[in-house]
Amino acid sequence: MSDVKKVVLAYSGGLDTSVIVKWLQETYDCEVVTFTADIGQGEEVEPARAKAEALGVKEIYIEDLREEFARDYVYPMFRANTIYEGEYLLGTSIARPLIAKRLIEIANQTGADAISHGATGKGNDQVRFELGAYALKPGVKVIAPWREWDLNSREKLMAYCQQHDIPVDFTSQKKKSPYSMDANLLHISYEGGNLEDPWTEAEEDMWRWSVSPEAAPDTPTYVELTYENGDIVAIDGEPMRPHEVISKLNQLGGDNGIGRLDIVENRYVGMKSRGCYETPGGTIMLRAHRAIESLTLDREEAHLKDQLMPKYAEVIYNGYWWSPERRALQAAIDETQKNVSGVVRMKLYKGNATVAGRKSDASLFDESIATFEDDAGAYDQKDAEGFIKLNALRLRIAAGKGRQQD
Repeated sequence: MSDVKKVVLAYSGGLDTSVIVKWLQETYDCEVVTFTADIGQGEEVEPARAKAEALGVKEIYIEDLREEFARDYVYPMFRANTIYEGEYLLGTSIARPLIAKRLIEIANQTGADAISHGATGKGNDQVRFELGAYALKPGVKVIAPWREWDLNSREKLMAYCQQHDIPVDFTSQKKKSPYSMDANLLHISYEGGNLEDPWTEAEEDMWRWSVSPEAAPDTPTYVELTYENGDIVAIDGEPMRPHEVISKLNQLGGDNGIGRLDIVENRYVGMKSRGCYETPGGTIMLRAHRAIESLTLDREEAHLKDQLMPKYAEVIYNGYWWSPERRALQAAIDETQKNVSGVVRMKLYKGNATVAGRKSDASLFDESIATFEDDAGAYDQKDAEGFIKLNALRLRIAAGKGRQQD
């Protein structure tokens, strides 16, 4: 007899999680609560309600979390200019802590004994969901069906549906993409299919959010982004909330062929994985944020941020959003953003997002000192001689002792 009486499942309404509902009911003889989050994946989430009801689910949670996702997760991450392994903008990684938080909150509300998810035993998401859950509810039981059952192929899942009268839209199944995809407000990812061969180029019709750079307009699009304390608060002078900003930049970036990425990354569980990503808005945000920081951050402050960023990215990628080190890093990053305000003008053209201008009332750029024209004595060039000699002192001493530089 199972000691699990009620479990909260992260439920998409798709094939895998619909099978999981029935499997949990059958294997654990328990009540299942479903939780479906709208985090901007671009698909209707309400149909999940009817699917869950058809499976006998009594407690169904469907929530619009787009604003919270953008405000409390994506924006803090972008203050750090976060990229993993030099390229990946962490679109999947950053969504998992929010889902984990709501799973635990719903478990507490409903008196559930456990939570469950549909992540496989090969991927990073199982780690992210569960690290978040344990950080927020240390004694919670986690059920990960992909680590327990033998339904390890699409054919077996479909057969299970037929055996247990689980409704499946067979028309949509026939049209299903060959790729494993995950979408949210920040990005869409693609894995599997032809992408499992790192030498094979991604097919053009795989991409959902962007046109190819070759097919993008021949006229550039200019957009002005207004920053306050490191966050975008307006586009072209129109105030917007964080999730509205990201949606708008996704549209502008996608229309101009911006944000496609094809990488082989190192998963936390140890294997290398090839994935393709579309992050149009995030690509624009990253470049624009660095531009406004270039005006407003002190040199050493900016360089320290760049040193901290790879660790911060690794912490998020590996699933440690709720850890003390992430909170400590976030506090340091947010401290640097107090003067990061102003406007950045971006030029979007055929796959490129380039900075066309930046301005700020908090700018540390002093034209009277930086000018190549007469600076009226603002900078005494003779001072550079002593500066160079002092910084060369250790090199001169070493050379004088006969230490040769290869």
